[in-house]
Amino acid sequence: MSILTWTYIMVGVTFGIYLTIAWLSRVKDAKGFYVAGGGVPAIANGLATAADWMSAASFISMAGMISFMGYNGSVYLMGWTGGYVLLALLLAPYLRKFGKFTVPDFVGDRYYSNTARVVALVCAIFVSLTYVAGQMRGVGVVFSRFLEVDVNTGVLIGMAIVFFYAALGGMKGITWTQVAQYCVLILAFLIPAIAISMKVTGSPIPQIGFGGSIAAGPDSGQLLLQKLDEIGVALGFGGYTSPFAGLSMLNVFCITMALMVGTAGLPHVIIRFYTVPSVRAARLSAGYALLFIAILYTTAPAVASFARYNMIQTLAEVDYKADSPSPLPTWFQNWSPTGLVAWVDKNDDGKVQFYGPGKGGGAAIEGKPELVADKTNKYGMAQISNTLTDNANELYVDRDIIVLANPEIAMLPAWVIALVAAGGLAAALSTASGLLLVIASAISHDLYFRIINRQASEKQRLLVGRIMIGVAVCIAGYFGINPPGFVAQVVALAFGLGAASFFPIIVLGIFWKRTTREGAIAGMIAGIGFTMLYIIQCTPAFMGMKPWLLDIQSTGIGTVGMLINFAVTVGVSLVTPAPPQEIQDMVESVRIPRGAGAATDH
Repeated sequence: MSILTWTYIMVGVTFGIYLTIAWLSRVKDAKGFYVAGGGVPAIANGLATAADWMSAASFISMAGMISFMGYNGSVYLMGWTGGYVLLALLLAPYLRKFGKFTVPDFVGDRYYSNTARVVALVCAIFVSLTYVAGQMRGVGVVFSRFLEVDVNTGVLIGMAIVFFYAALGGMKGITWTQVAQYCVLILAFLIPAIAISMKVTGSPIPQIGFGGSIAAGPDSGQLLLQKLDEIGVALGFGGYTSPFAGLSMLNVFCITMALMVGTAGLPHVIIRFYTVPSVRAARLSAGYALLFIAILYTTAPAVASFARYNMIQTLAEVDYKADSPSPLPTWFQNWSPTGLVAWVDKNDDGKVQFYGPGKGGGAAIEGKPELVADKTNKYGMAQISNTLTDNANELYVDRDIIVLANPEIAMLPAWVIALVAAGGLAAALSTASGLLLVIASAISHDLYFRIINRQASEKQRLLVGRIMIGVAVCIAGYFGINPPGFVAQVVALAFGLGAASFFPIIVLGIFWKRTTREGAIAGMIAGIGFTMLYIIQCTPAFMGMKPWLLDIQSTGIGTVGMLINFAVTVGVSLVTPAPPQEIQDMVESVRIPRGAGAATDH
């Protein structure tokens, strides 16, 4: 069977499972909608948390970033992994003991202020919308290649699917769907990784093959990473394992730190610890989730290296014309209609020149490929209308396709390629649904019920929540169609906003009784305000200014925003009246993370 047929089967079966689970888990009360009734077993919550955590950025884009950036791409690996450990060990048990539905709920009650609650609500919406936009983009990328529709249509299909099961089942439906999605995505990531590791290095364990020798071909016996270093230098990209090539040490630190502390402030992960029946179960589920996440995260660097090696071996300076009318391999021809890869034969020699800055290379074209409808060039590739640049590089490859294209580049069976498509969709949809619930909860619970209408019935609150999911899906879809960067970079911006807004006030709220509402409000506004301003100014898709603060990139500016938040919160707290005694007593109580601490609805 063809790849398309297999993809319809894999995607159809998995979507059928998700929708069936959502229908069976549909809820009729607020507690089921917000925290799945608070009775999810620890291991199931660990699986759901891992799926919630490993988004399209982890599954699709992280290996692509590492593959293109080499050592510097590891900032995403270190930041996201370190952040989860920070969240699981430092914050999760205390938040669970506090027992609120949402992060704005925690902020509102800890800082005895509805103003603080509203500020936190606005921050949660900004962070979640930015994050979910990256997921919708990932859905569009998968659909565009494997179901042969354009990226925008793919985003629209993803919007419809995720709206159905998020609105129907709330947190209960999302939780059990995420359990199934974790199983799909981890199989989809591991099966091709093991097969490619066997082909490239002869080892069935990718993590071992990553540091092993190449098994066959002209490079047989040479260490894989050593060969990648040689190739990178020869093509002008620098050594694959060389540190700080093209990214300064300060930027590496800032991006890693922003991802790490941003993780600890992401509301869609925090809310998962309210779905289990006790603090002990929250600790157990955090441990399970760490194990499940580690399986994929330790495999990603190996996948990135295999993909880089295979891609260059099949493209750069290879003369296919002796055996085929096309000068390009089949995998490249398959991806060409998506506009996510492009080749412009500037010197008309029929071979791909793929060069980095060290060899006179750079961007092959201006902007991203713009396809000319129903037209192909003389090599049978999709025609593009972009202006060519005057450097030596002729190749454009979107980093988001690396994991998805990897099985095709390695010439694995069609069913494996289709399985990867299903895994990519599972990763994107699982995180998108969690984020949409956060947005819906923030508005329907924290704004509508806690501030606007305290007499609202369960039915009214559920209706508002479902309407808000629909509104959020539409906004996320717009940014998925018009993304401000690669999937991982869009997600990195969300983590920066999370770092600058929530992390300081959650940490201080738990560990410093003297933190006041005035300090928390001022800190959140200062932190996220500065970070958003910098992102708008210095992100290429927005104003595109040159980074003006120590050359720190917009993806790492959340670290500075976090420090500003800490400084402002502490400074203002010291000059304003101390919190009431009952608040200080409550903080003392939360610091002992034992007991049931069920999620409560005050």
